[in-house]
Amino acid sequence: MDARLPEARLDEAVGLAEAIDLDVALAEVIPVSKYKPATYLGTGAVERLVPLIKEHGAELVVMDCHLSPVQQRNLEKAFEAKVIDRTGLILEIFGERARTREGQLQVELAHLSYQKSRLVRSWTHLERQRGGLGFVGGPGETQIELDRRLIGERIAKLRRELDEVKRTRELHRASRRRVPYPIVALVGYTNAGKSTLFNRVTKATVFAEDLLFATLDPTMRSLELPSGRKIILSDTVGFVSDLPHELVAAFHATLEEVLEADVIIHVRDIAHPDSEAQKADVERVLRKELGLEDQVEKGLIEALNKIDLLPPDDAVQVTAQARRDDRLIAVSAHTGQGVGDLLDLIDERLSMARVTIEVSVPVSDGATLSWLYRKGEILSREDGEDAIALLVRLDAADAARFETR
Repeated sequence: MDARLPEARLDEAVGLAEAIDLDVALAEVIPVSKYKPATYLGTGAVERLVPLIKEHGAELVVMDCHLSPVQQRNLEKAFEAKVIDRTGLILEIFGERARTREGQLQVELAHLSYQKSRLVRSWTHLERQRGGLGFVGGPGETQIELDRRLIGERIAKLRRELDEVKRTRELHRASRRRVPYPIVALVGYTNAGKSTLFNRVTKATVFAEDLLFATLDPTMRSLELPSGRKIILSDTVGFVSDLPHELVAAFHATLEEVLEADVIIHVRDIAHPDSEAQKADVERVLRKELGLEDQVEKGLIEALNKIDLLPPDDAVQVTAQARRDDRLIAVSAHTGQGVGDLLDLIDERLSMARVTIEVSVPVSDGATLSWLYRKGEILSREDGEDAIALLVRLDAADAARFETR
């Protein structure tokens, strides 16, 4: 059961359409008591919409639901206009936004997987992408069969290319583990303000606009926390309710950065009327799609963003709530309010994951002493004639590394 108000769902659908520069002439909620197999909408609703579509001269009708290929074709015939569903709309946005090679490959893979069941004799252009090589089908092969085979071959090629990209990313991750700086990942519903927050704390210039899915490709920057500890901050693709299953699979690699994270920050648009429902959607994907059940149960850091957009009384209430709960921070990525507190909390979380060890370092071993001061937090120190006794808090990886020194 969708916890959102129908009006909020409609606003989101309009936002998705505007994200790819569509001019929305008319938007309305249509109650559906029972889905009709042929057209999804009831006959009366379809007949009422036909003159409205013609009156506005609409060339495209967006349905904020999942349509079967048959329903899509029947609605196109009735409306005499192109019809796309929520999946098709999100795929279009992803196609426009993806910038990296991996992002583009993932989008094309998702798009082909989606279109494979909706063939309408429009995919023969794929044959040209093969450079004229290979068998193009015998006389008994119909156009649809040919199109389907061409798409299948293209999908196989894309998967091979994506495997190469994933291997390259794994090498990058392996090199970061050797550094190793803790990784902090920003996750959240699309347009929650992740990229604005990312830019605020890293002084970066990642594309950040008031648009759904402004960020599609993972971006990483190093950052020094107030304690002096260095981290890698990762900005990830935004989540959305009813994310097309084709995209969940295709974008799994993009979200792999979250699996590597030492700390996950859930950036929430606390000023949005559906903030709680959006939170539930994000946590559902983290649990079910990424297998991060334990991290969610233990409690992510929640950055309650856009505090500056709340009415003053509500802002005071949210800030007071955040002060009582060590998992919550009230912030405004736009004004910078609370960002310092967020960095302190990240520091605190990373410190909680550290191990405390007692060591005795010879007075003559200045290199080891310097390494411990640089990598760890010195809790106590006693200087002896021949050795220095230290109580040190270290990241688990550094503690293991110290054992091998």
